[in-house]
Amino acid sequence: MYKIKRRPLSELTAELAAAAQGKFKADTVIKGGKVVNVFTAEIITADVAIYSGRIVLVGQADHTIGPDTRIIDASGFYLVPGLLDGHIHVESSMVSVTQFARAVVPRGTTTIFMDPHEIANVLGMRGIKLMVEEGRNLPLKVFSTMPSCVPAAPGFEDAGAVIGPQEVAEAMAWEGIIGLGEMMNFPGVLNGDPGVHGELKATLEANKVITGHYSIPETEVGLQAYAASGIASCHEGTRAEDALARLRLGMYAKLREGSAWHDIKATVKSITEYNIDSRRAVLVTDDTHPNTLLTVGHLNHVVRRAIEEGVNPIRAIQMATLNPAECFGVSRDLGSIAPGRYADILFVRDLAEFEPAKVMTDGEIVAEDGQLLVDVPSYPYPEWVRDSVHIKDSLTAADFLIPSPIETGLVEVRVIEIIEAKVGTLSRTAQVKARLGKLYADPGQDLAKVASIERHHGSGTIGLGYVRGFGFEQGAVASTVGHDSHNLLIVGTNEDDMAVAGNALVACGGGMVAVRNGEVLALLPLPIAGLMSPEPVEKVGEQVQALEAAFRELGCQLVSPFMTMALLPLAVLPELRITNRGLVDTVNFKLVDVVLASGK
Repeated sequence: MYKIKRRPLSELTAELAAAAQGKFKADTVIKGGKVVNVFTAEIITADVAIYSGRIVLVGQADHTIGPDTRIIDASGFYLVPGLLDGHIHVESSMVSVTQFARAVVPRGTTTIFMDPHEIANVLGMRGIKLMVEEGRNLPLKVFSTMPSCVPAAPGFEDAGAVIGPQEVAEAMAWEGIIGLGEMMNFPGVLNGDPGVHGELKATLEANKVITGHYSIPETEVGLQAYAASGIASCHEGTRAEDALARLRLGMYAKLREGSAWHDIKATVKSITEYNIDSRRAVLVTDDTHPNTLLTVGHLNHVVRRAIEEGVNPIRAIQMATLNPAECFGVSRDLGSIAPGRYADILFVRDLAEFEPAKVMTDGEIVAEDGQLLVDVPSYPYPEWVRDSVHIKDSLTAADFLIPSPIETGLVEVRVIEIIEAKVGTLSRTAQVKARLGKLYADPGQDLAKVASIERHHGSGTIGLGYVRGFGFEQGAVASTVGHDSHNLLIVGTNEDDMAVAGNALVACGGGMVAVRNGEVLALLPLPIAGLMSPEPVEKVGEQVQALEAAFRELGCQLVSPFMTMALLPLAVLPELRITNRGLVDTVNFKLVDVVLASGK
């Protein structure tokens, strides 16, 4: 069973100094490898001596070798610092922190800075504490930011909890909390909202980092005001000019590549085409699904993508090691192969292909050839986390009928149009036929109905609208993963299947489901807050594949439909969203009606 043996640097200063001089002999010496020095952006041939889980010397290390020192031959390998993901929602992997670690450590991720924003919106402070606690005894170093926007869009949605300045101030004293999670309420920052600025104040007074989420393209005034408030980073840029603007303001620009968000191709041009210093660019994943982790990889894939787009391999490695470590103020311990740092080291044969053959954390080889070598016990989640789906009444087809202003004829309606592999949506219009005073889906126009049903307090509130872009020809799908309040989200071509899909998730405590003609085609149970599964990541990956196949049967051919669907309720992203309170115009920040006008 894996047991961490980390000791803080403050306890080891004398011992590490002695070990570097050979007065204490090293536990391990790695010989013959080519060390990637992320400080000087060079590759040097050097030994690496390790004592008590930390590096004590990079150079000629024969004097540190004793009779009990373990020698590791690294001939033919580059030695690379372990990768640090500077912005990740573990809940989006659909598995627990433990299972997430099992998936990503063999692929070279040794540290994450997670934002448990999703579980916070469902279970509040109790849920955050559980995930932070789970991350303490893993071969993965888990830091957490304190979620800042719970709910993300107050007044436009209903979440399972409310977090404000008082809760943020309390959490800043918790072990493992490294800063404030992405501040999505940028209008609140710009307009001086007291609650928002109270959270910023509590974080700054604790001398911790504020992470950002500025999702509009304007950078001349608004972004500058946002940065002036103390927000240090942002991952929401999708264009080269977005990343460039953040870098020029001294922010950390986080360049994202996840399961659904493929932004690197555009954002990395801020580095490759402008020939600027990349030391404040950080590679992140944000949201990654289990099948992506098991097939494509995790942060190693993002490093590869940056290299494929023309970034020098050493600079790409900096962007996933030293840069995030400096962003969060932990470079004294992490992000490099240098004296005093934790011995988190990847053995990589080819920097461009970037597939770790061995992964060392805290001086121990914990993974080899894509397999974890240490036994990581399951975390015992309490039963109350499984009781998170509460709706007022069982759903019926009538719950999804949209009233028409006329009995028959054409009615103009607002439509959420999705953009594949992008976080934004477009606000469009379409004409649908009224039948007996009601409005229905129209698969012929690729118009599905979308519903968001409050699932935390059983209030019975339901928002209804239309969505285009999924390509559904029949059936319905549902999910309790709906950023950020994670209400019950249903998309369908007919009301009967929408009701069946929603009721199926209530019955199993949450998850994702696909239904056709009243029959469940695929079900992915996510009983932990309706967001995560306690099952092994491999099993969840198989369930996700079955669900993807069911989506395709219903006509959806999107590369990553689950995350695209999950962002439909995120009322802090442009342009049109759906929450349990209705349609939200997120350009003008107001609730709007689904029906615009009626014709003949």
